[in-house]
Amino acid sequence: MTDRHDVAATVPWTREGTARLLAVVDKLGDEDLRGPSTLPGWSRAHVIGHLARNAEALVRLATWAQTGVETPMYADREQRAAEIERSAALPADTLRAQLADTATALDTALTRLTAARWEAEVRSALGRAIPAAELPWMRIREVWLHAVDLNTGARMDDLPAEVVDLLLDDVTTALSAKDDCPALHLTPTDRDRTWPLGGPATATVSGTAADLAGWVTGRITAADRPPLPRWL
Repeated sequence: MTDRHDVAATVPWTREGTARLLAVVDKLGDEDLRGPSTLPGWSRAHVIGHLARNAEALVRLATWAQTGVETPMYADREQRAAEIERSAALPADTLRAQLADTATALDTALTRLTAARWEAEVRSALGRAIPAAELPWMRIREVWLHAVDLNTGARMDDLPAEVVDLLLDDVTTALSAKDDCPALHLTPTDRDRTWPLGGPATATVSGTAADLAGWVTGRITAADRPPLPRWL
């Protein structure tokens, strides 16, 4: 099983997800960018602007790992929110160019990291200490999931199977730490393993692995499943 810190696997998935995201965005007309995404209160332009600013934020963390000089992702939540709003108002061509240019800058910054620098400790936007080797995984979540959020036909089924499994590992662990998380066994119909959610459980939720990953990340809703706490 691939570990989310295995950069030999995660860096290529980052590139693949970025290429798919850019292809999705390139098919959108200027007016389409102003249409709603599936995220409450966000247009597609908000999602794209967020992705561009996220790439810049991850470059800051890669630079921190490379130089040892602390450069946080964001000054605070207010700065992050304000940057997204400004980005969403940019002309469509500018927004598309920023998405592509910042993705290239991030790929370059990650490529420069040596084996020793991948082990350097930085901090996520939530203040969690992480090795730089987690940065590609953080970007994988952004590019693959937000491509779905753009509401143009990209689906959870598009994600590579190992990315889906790592998402289930990541998200079930995060949700299980929350007080209001229901206790369940997630049993994918296309996997030979289960994922525990919450505490000891007797109830089971089934579906394909991609469907369950979509559910725990908030991308897929199901009336016959219990509500989940917010993941991020």
